[in-house]
Amino acid sequence: MSHDAILTTEAAAGLLKAAVASGQTIAPLRDRLALNSPDAAYAVQEVNTRAWLAEGRRLVGRKIGLTSLAVQAQLGVDQPDFGMLFADMAVGDGEPVALSRLIQPKVEAEIALVIGRDLTQERHTYADIFGATEYALPAIEIVDSRIEQWNIRFVDTVADNASSGLFVLGGRPRQLGEFDITACAMEMRRGDEVVSLGNGRACLGSPLNAAIWLADTMVRCGRPLLAGDIVLTGALGPMVAVTEPGRFDVNIDGLGTVSALFA
Repeated sequence: MSHDAILTTEAAAGLLKAAVASGQTIAPLRDRLALNSPDAAYAVQEVNTRAWLAEGRRLVGRKIGLTSLAVQAQLGVDQPDFGMLFADMAVGDGEPVALSRLIQPKVEAEIALVIGRDLTQERHTYADIFGATEYALPAIEIVDSRIEQWNIRFVDTVADNASSGLFVLGGRPRQLGEFDITACAMEMRRGDEVVSLGNGRACLGSPLNAAIWLADTMVRCGRPLLAGDIVLTGALGPMVAVTEPGRFDVNIDGLGTVSALFA
């Protein structure tokens, strides 16, 4: 197919789905969709979400992307985005991940919230999020892109399930009251080298702001957050490219540690 051809929603979804299956990247979609708009991109994502659910994949949560104002400015947007988390994307803490499962992976440290009751209000508050969050965990999101050389804008990443790959959750749940989710410092190491630093404020001022944005947005989209859902709230510091086998260790003050091992 010529890169100049205008793609329907279904055709764009098919290209991305084939790229996931084959591990081969595709050219950016943004100039090939009939409408270069957030709604058009989410429509592509939704086609693949439905297809994967029909194939038996289990939806277990959402990821929030673009929570850094610097990254938003880079992509020319003023809002985060979301993608779907499926059970087969979960990797155990320190469990080896074959690099062959991924195309062009990067890692970022995040705080994961596990929701204990449905969030179905039109507009949520901090109190709603505190009340609904069963526990928090340190997490590593292994992001990946089916778009060649990460040449993405907002439409590309959203259509591509918000550049989701895999995710790792830490093994010691903490109540939100047991640590400072906004001020907590994060350090990511690759071996002895510190490769990313940040804190809760790097994520939309607080991961709670990101969680509220997601809860409200998912109600509008007709896929509200439900009890048991995992929410990856967004990066606490710069993402780091994974170029070779190795181990990444994340420590978040008061929340604990989590590791991603690439083999």
